[in-house]
Amino acid sequence: MKKEIRARLQGFDIEQLRQELLARGASGHGLISAALAFEKIDLGGASALAPFASEHIVAMLREKQKAIYGTDDRKDLYDVNLGPVLQNSESVCSLFRASRVKDNGDGTSTLVLGRFGTSNNLCPDEPFVNQPVGAFCSGFLVAPDLIATAGHCVNQDNVTTIRFVFGYRMTDPGAAPTKIPNSNIYAGAAVVGRVLTKNAADWCVVRLSRPVAGRAPLQMRRAGRIADGQSIYVIGHPCGLPAKFADGANVRTNTQPSFFTANLDTYGGNSGSPVFNADTHQVEAVLVRGAPDFVPKGVCMVSAVCSTNGCDGEDCTRVTEFAAIVP
Repeated sequence: MKKEIRARLQGFDIEQLRQELLARGASGHGLISAALAFEKIDLGGASALAPFASEHIVAMLREKQKAIYGTDDRKDLYDVNLGPVLQNSESVCSLFRASRVKDNGDGTSTLVLGRFGTSNNLCPDEPFVNQPVGAFCSGFLVAPDLIATAGHCVNQDNVTTIRFVFGYRMTDPGAAPTKIPNSNIYAGAAVVGRVLTKNAADWCVVRLSRPVAGRAPLQMRRAGRIADGQSIYVIGHPCGLPAKFADGANVRTNTQPSFFTANLDTYGGNSGSPVFNADTHQVEAVLVRGAPDFVPKGVCMVSAVCSTNGCDGEDCTRVTEFAAIVP
């Protein structure tokens, strides 16, 4: 794929790419099924993909997806009882298109959500199959008015059309969040810094339209690098789901200057998630790339599962790449 085509496709999220392939009947690619019945939700301009060749869309979809390593360690936050993890989770946000956040005029907004199982044609025994989906990336608070995320999630052209939503999470198995206080929703104002390099650094720091109230910026590594084999965990929004915590992972490859590779259980939508050191609970990296999310199983899809040391691993951009621009 040519560099300029890839750069343009980076601006589309996974749901838009899947929707476009579905419209073309592109079931043979093994990434989506022709039987897939997407809910009728606003995808924020999927028709803009019309000029791109299907093989380029498939290539970008593969690049944006991620996978499960060994045992699926993802948990809803109501199942987590680790104090530092819960504290850190308060400063992790979901990224929504502005068109999918509807102001109710009463101090709250309703999120326009689909259903995880329907949107991905999942087999009925997949985890979280009945939960809602709507976010397209994740992010985290690094200063009172600054959010860090992946460079392929936000750019100068779309920053003001994105809403950074805190508190999008399940509070118990049957409590799907649909209404969020406006005090937990922030608009993007400007890109402070951004790097997007194929197979290398991928990050963005965004200034919000107002400082975040009641949430502490996360502590992040300022110098040096994480140790080989270090235990890590991630908090974010896989496939646009309510926030999930996943631990049981380690640094696998630590030789690249701008990123390391780990066996984190993540999906597309986890892009921009903070990756934490399990010992210090400081942010070590931003989750940016990984193996495919789903594979076909008959007429439906299941999570792609790799051995603990299998597949290519999930790439995590070191926060030291942008620490200098964060107060």
